[in-house]
Amino acid sequence: MNTNVLRGLAALLIAVATVLAATGCSGKDAVAQGGTFDFVSPGGKTDIYYDPPESRGTVGNLSGPDLMNDGKTIGLKDFPNQVVVINLWGNWCGPCHGEADDLEQVYQATKHLGVAFLGINVRDYQKDEARDFVVNEKITFPSIYDPSMSTLVNLGRNFPTSVIPTTLVLDRQHRVAAVFLKALLASDLQPVVERVAKEPQASQ
Repeated sequence: MNTNVLRGLAALLIAVATVLAATGCSGKDAVAQGGTFDFVSPGGKTDIYYDPPESRGTVGNLSGPDLMNDGKTIGLKDFPNQVVVINLWGNWCGPCHGEADDLEQVYQATKHLGVAFLGINVRDYQKDEARDFVVNEKITFPSIYDPSMSTLVNLGRNFPTSVIPTTLVLDRQHRVAAVFLKALLASDLQPVVERVAKEPQASQ
């Protein structure tokens, strides 16, 4: 009887391990890439803030092909000690077109504060169409070209990849200070970016 109990426990443990492996792979991958950010959206909020700064998690080693420059890679490592605004967008996404000029406006208004913007273009399998978006909307900040959305695992555990557009504001240590699961106006974004840019820097 003890043998049967042990066999039953072993089978249960294997089943639990299998479920955990299946459901937790994105988090495991994010941690493997150096990220500690665990996405939480209390009550289904679309404007989410992570404070105090000491409680924020970092995203992983986010990088990929530069949309507008063949053969070049771009990523967070290109913006050391800068606040980075990450925007997930697609040419197929109507709200992305609607917010494009607002994002560019905030970028121009805050880059003197040490703020960088980095787009991630998703689900545009025709690169020319994604490039047309950048040209037509007069976007001057760079974007990663990621039609398969493979870079998004680096944004952290439980991060929703189905909500486009999404914008993240990272502080100078590239910890997640805010997430917006909606299209933005400049008046939504700029005060948050300016506040994060003015935060005291952590001691080295």
